[in-house]
Amino acid sequence: MSKDFWELPDFILSLTAASESTLKAYRLDVDQFVAWAERANISEPAKIQRLHVRRYIAFMGTRGLERRSISRKASSLRRYFGWLHQSGIIALDPTAGLSAPKGLGRLPEVLKEKELRSLISDELEPTSSLELRDRLLVELLYGSGLRVAELCSTNESEVERHADCIDVVGKGSKMRRVPTSKPAQRLMDAWLGGGKKAFELDFVKGSSDPKALFVNRRGNRLTTRDVRRVIDRRSLEPTHPHALRHTYATHLLDGGADLRVVQELLGHSDLSTTQLYTHVSRERLKKVHQMSHPRA
Repeated sequence: MSKDFWELPDFILSLTAASESTLKAYRLDVDQFVAWAERANISEPAKIQRLHVRRYIAFMGTRGLERRSISRKASSLRRYFGWLHQSGIIALDPTAGLSAPKGLGRLPEVLKEKELRSLISDELEPTSSLELRDRLLVELLYGSGLRVAELCSTNESEVERHADCIDVVGKGSKMRRVPTSKPAQRLMDAWLGGGKKAFELDFVKGSSDPKALFVNRRGNRLTTRDVRRVIDRRSLEPTHPHALRHTYATHLLDGGADLRVVQELLGHSDLSTTQLYTHVSRERLKKVHQMSHPRA
C-alpha cells in the first residue's frame, strides 16, 4: 500500500514555524500511526474513524508507552488530522475533541543543594579554558534556564560582553530574551575575552565552527551529547542536563516568582506546561513541613 494517500510530506511542509526536531517528532508519530492503520487494512486517512484513533491510543498503552509519550503522539495526530480537514482532504476530523491520557507522568527532577554545588563552584577561578567553558555552560543551564538545544545552537555573534541578558532561539524558532546571572556574566566576559581562543588552541585539531559560542574538543559545535558528558564529569550522581532547567524553574517559583513570568522565561507556549513546576514546589513544601513541624 502506498503512503501517498496520507499526504504526509505536504503536512510536514505546512509546519513552517516548527524546528527540525519538532518536524522529526511529527513525522515519526504520524508514520507510526500510518503503519498501524495499514496493518489493519486502512489505506487512506478518509477511512479513519474516531474508533480507530481510540483503538490506537489503547494500543500504545498496551505497548508500555508512558502517558507523556502517548499524550504527545495523540497531539501530533490531532494536528495532522486537523490539517487534513482544513485542507479539504477529509470531510470529518476523527480527532476533534479527542481526549488522551494527560502527559504529566513523573514530576521533574530538582537537584539537591549538594548536587547543585558539585556542578557550580564559585569559590575558585577556572584553571583552564576547558574549566571556563564547562562552568559557563552549566551556569547558563541553571542561571538562565536554557534548554540544552538552545545552549548548543547559540552563536557567538548573538552574545554581548557585559550584557545582563542573552537572546536564544527556542522551540518553533521563537526568539526570547532571558536574564543572565552575575557569575554567568563574569564567565562570559572571560570566555569572549580570550577564553574561547585559548580553548581552541588547546583542543581544536580540525576546522572549527567559527559561529558557535561553544565548541567541543574536535572543534565542532557543541552537541547535546557533549553537554551530557560535561554534566556527568562534574556531577556527584548521574544527572540529566535538563534537571538544571527544572531546578531553575522550581527555585524561581519557590522564591515567589509569578507563574506567567516563569512561563515567559522558560519559553513555554502553554501555561499548563509551566504549571507542572507548581506541583514540584508543593511537594518540596510538604517535605519541609513534614521534616520541620512537630504536628506534621
